[in-house]
Amino acid sequence: MRNFQKKTIWRDIMQSKPVLGILAILILIFAWSVLGFWNKMEDTIRNKKVAEGKVSELQDQKLKLSADINSLKTDEGKEKIFRENYGLSKDGEDMIVVVEDKNKPLEPLKKPSFFSSLMFWKKWFK
Repeated sequence: MRNFQKKTIWRDIMQSKPVLGILAILILIFAWSVLGFWNKMEDTIRNKKVAEGKVSELQDQKLKLSADINSLKTDEGKEKIFRENYGLSKDGEDMIVVVEDKNKPLEPLKKPSFFSSLMFWKKWFK
C-alpha cells in the first residue's frame, strides 16, 4: 500500500499546476531556440550560395589570367600587349594618334516652343 501511495504522491506532484507551468515554459524556450537555429541555418545556406558564386567567379578569373600568362610567354602575346597598352609600333610602321578637341563650343540651349510641347502631348497620348 505504501508503494502505491508513493506513486500517487509523485504523480500528484508531476501533475500540479506549478510543475506543468515550468514544463510549458521549458517547452517554449526550446521552441524559441529551435526557431533561432532554423533562421541561422537559412542564413548559412544563403551565405553558402553567395560564397559558391564567388568561388566560381574566381575560378573563371583564374582561367582567364592563366590564359593571359600563357599568351605573354609568346612573342605575339607580348607584342599585342605592348601595342594595346603602350601604343608601340614596329620599325617602319607609322602611328596616328587622334585627339579630341576638349574646347568644343557648347550648343546653346533651345527654348521649348508651343509647337514642341504640342508634339510632346501628341506622342504621349498615342
